[in-house]
Amino acid sequence: MSLAAALVLCAALQAADAPLSKKSYVFKEAGSLKIELDVHRDDSAEPRPVLVWIHGGALLMGNRNGLPRELLDLCRAEKIALVSIDYRLAPQVKLPQIIEDVQDAFRWIREKGPDQAHLDPKKLVVAGGSAGGYLTLMSGVCVEPRPLALVAFWGYGDVDGDWYTKPSEFYRTSKPLVEREQSQKDLAPDVVTGPADKAQADARSRYYLYLRQNGLWTREVTGFDPAKDKAALDRYCPVRNVTPAYPPTLLIHGTEDTDVPYDLSAAMAKEFEKQRVPHQFVTVPGAGHGLSGGDKKLIADAYAKAKAFIVEKLK
Repeated sequence: MSLAAALVLCAALQAADAPLSKKSYVFKEAGSLKIELDVHRDDSAEPRPVLVWIHGGALLMGNRNGLPRELLDLCRAEKIALVSIDYRLAPQVKLPQIIEDVQDAFRWIREKGPDQAHLDPKKLVVAGGSAGGYLTLMSGVCVEPRPLALVAFWGYGDVDGDWYTKPSEFYRTSKPLVEREQSQKDLAPDVVTGPADKAQADARSRYYLYLRQNGLWTREVTGFDPAKDKAALDRYCPVRNVTPAYPPTLLIHGTEDTDVPYDLSAAMAKEFEKQRVPHQFVTVPGAGHGLSGGDKKLIADAYAKAKAFIVEKLK
């Protein structure tokens, strides 16, 4: 190999290993609150396909910084732009406003992304975990034009099933019971896109525990009474809105998930089958929420299938 060829090869290998740069953009303002997204991509001006990541946290917790390392590595290797979005958190806002934030993030990606971040929004796949998996599935219903494909990691297709509207036996027996006054004692009233500090993160986690222990999540987070407002909640349940036009979807879920039941992904897969929507359902036997406790090889295989699915749809 000539010296020149060796130098070119060395530069290419270094570029492949280089971390993605990150730039933050305000995609929306709600009062005085600036709602942001991060674009992780290489430093070139070439338009890049887009993988949108939507964080989880029961719509009460988390922020756009919670990114899976596997997807960052994939985007670096495949020259894909990873866009991680924030949204306002419940209970200070309710589900309809959260959905509006998600829609506005996609609007920015499509309208401003090409000029400001060199994005190619015609090539766009969405992924998210847990509540982010739910919002990912919602993007197949409420975002136009529809994404090319979706990847829902341990997500859910309804927000008014027994799992959310009735007391969780798991949370009532595995954790100390939280009283309502205790659950709200340190919960700041401000509208936020993420906890300001550890104290607020702990307060939100405690509040979530209270809601699950008492079957109050749907009422407190969506703003609707599940006993009286089922018709109003229909539009926020992807499992009840699957049509043949729904994007191809890959679902990943552990069979022993004690937070989001495995049956929720199974129900989505059943609807996809009924409506002949192209899909894959990756089951990880014995794994809990986030695939915790699962066999490492099976977990690696699940992520490999997700990455191959994303690359296939974007490339």
